[in-house]
Amino acid sequence: MTKNTTTRTALITGASSGIGMELAYIYARNGYNLILTARRKERLEVIKNDINEHYTVSVTIIESDLSETDNAENLYKKTAGNQVNVLINNAGVGVYGVFEDVDIEKEEKMLILNIITLTKLTRLFAKDMIKFGDGNIVNVASTAAFQAVPSMASYAASKAYVLSFSEAIANELNKFNIKVTAICPGATQSEFADNAKMNKKIFKGAPTAKELAEFTYQAMKKGKVTAIHGIKNNIMTFALRLSPRKINTIVAARIME
Repeated sequence: MTKNTTTRTALITGASSGIGMELAYIYARNGYNLILTARRKERLEVIKNDINEHYTVSVTIIESDLSETDNAENLYKKTAGNQVNVLINNAGVGVYGVFEDVDIEKEEKMLILNIITLTKLTRLFAKDMIKFGDGNIVNVASTAAFQAVPSMASYAASKAYVLSFSEAIANELNKFNIKVTAICPGATQSEFADNAKMNKKIFKGAPTAKELAEFTYQAMKKGKVTAIHGIKNNIMTFALRLSPRKINTIVAARIME
């Protein structure tokens, strides 16, 4: 058993699988108490029980669908009495398809989750962190944030929002000793491709969710504002800044075919 040497608490959204689940284990290993939330309570129960077997940290699970309006406020209320030192807005989904054909209700839920809920949770917990005198907020964006992506137009736009929003509030909140980090992964081995019904060829040879979770934790500890995972992704995002946006969009469309 690993001894808990701190009372710091991390709240992780989308914690039932993928990067969120791996983050739960990493933060537990590093002595953080956990508040884990996702739609699938049974998956959270399994993760909680496993963590309790290996680490002496407290684990609270909260079942919540954060793609539903007002559930950000409901989640915040359910955490009352807990000093959340680290907020990780990991929950996010993508919708793949030609814009005029995709299910508009799915698009709406995606935008609520990726933008509205993330913004609300950041605001609610940041206000508490200001009172505490410190804190960390980690928002999971994407390398898609750096360009328009045909066939995932709204998703890429939502991640562009996450990146811009995170960089702006990182500047605003720094004076309160609150560090904000935007994580920008590329394709990652997780349930994302299945949920978005994407071409899985894009994900061939992609890093694992565990690798991304470890990268995320280290980026937070270093206080990075924007953290792009992988050498190839760093080169790509740099090249995008030098290339005409129209050309970037054409190339992205071909990749997504």
